[in-house]
Amino acid sequence: MKDKINNTPTAWWVWAARIFVGLLFIFSGLIKINDPLGFSYKLEEYFEVFHITFFDSLSVVIAVILCSLEIILGFALLIGVRPVKVAWGLLLLIIFFAFLTFYSAFFKVVQTCGCFGDAIPLTPWQSFSKDLFLLLLIIILFVNRRKIQPLFIAKTGDQFLIAVTIITLGIGIYTYNFLPFIDFLPYKIGANIPDEMKTPPGAQPDQFELTYNLKNKRTHETKVMTSTDYMKTGIWKDNNWEVIGQPESKLIKKGFTPKIVDLSVQDAQKTDYTKDLFSNPFYNLMIVAYDLNKTDTAAIDRLNALSINLNQGYNTRTILITSNSAHDAEAFSKQHHLAIEIFYADEVPLKSIVRANPGILLLKNGTVINKWHYHSIPKYDELVKQYFGK
Repeated sequence: MKDKINNTPTAWWVWAARIFVGLLFIFSGLIKINDPLGFSYKLEEYFEVFHITFFDSLSVVIAVILCSLEIILGFALLIGVRPVKVAWGLLLLIIFFAFLTFYSAFFKVVQTCGCFGDAIPLTPWQSFSKDLFLLLLIIILFVNRRKIQPLFIAKTGDQFLIAVTIITLGIGIYTYNFLPFIDFLPYKIGANIPDEMKTPPGAQPDQFELTYNLKNKRTHETKVMTSTDYMKTGIWKDNNWEVIGQPESKLIKKGFTPKIVDLSVQDAQKTDYTKDLFSNPFYNLMIVAYDLNKTDTAAIDRLNALSINLNQGYNTRTILITSNSAHDAEAFSKQHHLAIEIFYADEVPLKSIVRANPGILLLKNGTVINKWHYHSIPKYDELVKQYFGK
């Protein structure tokens, strides 16, 4: 293809970089904007690391903007609209992402960057390697930014870009106010929670190896040895060598890990009810409000009325799970006259169960039959007609 400026062929690697970077940015942005609340949780982890937690209240807005930028820049690159500005935007964005992933990997702070949301979990070093590769491709595009040819005339390209911007922001607003279009979490509809917590028979666990730091008392020589070499060489028999500090445990082979490993539900007396609550053979409602101080109280009141009606009509058990203290939860219950059992769990798994505060799950035999955002709480008649009346 010819460059419109100097009528010279545009190198194939520029086109290859343009297509690859454009599609990857669109894919990455779509995955994250499908779940902007989940991405905002990841941003809050970074805010805490860098001691800028005053941005927490803007985390969702920042999440939607960053996801939208990825999609908009990727699309603009593909159709070649405003190539110079787009090249600058891509370069600055990838430098920003590369810094975050390097910082996470090197200092071991945020162990999943959220680059592809929960759809494709990456380790920090994998994320950083991916960003370095993208940085190389974007540098190629940046150097050749004036050679990027538009597929449409300027006016048409701008119209497409405006349309994509409106659609992208609309998706982010919708998925935040309702639920993700595609649920990549282990608590998705159809998942059996007890099964997701099990390790199948014969599955290999993680394998670790101890590493010892050794120092020779006489020569002051130091060595680092694995536990295997430590025993094989017999150095432990030599009184001149001593172990300095505590042995370090290093993962050498990843084993099977259940999809759910951190969910433990307890009552106010710290009695574990996880197995009991997720083995109920009948339809039951679970309300998840990870933070009662931030929950939508009007929704809680509607859910309270719904639970009373279901209990009277179908003897349905309804529970509320929160990460608040028992003292605060009991005060909240009295204030809102809740006729709902309250249980307690850590905030992290509660945020993964449903992307809402509060969120609602309909369970049976531990299987997630359906789930709702508090903006779309089902009515009593709807639940009876679809589930309880059968």
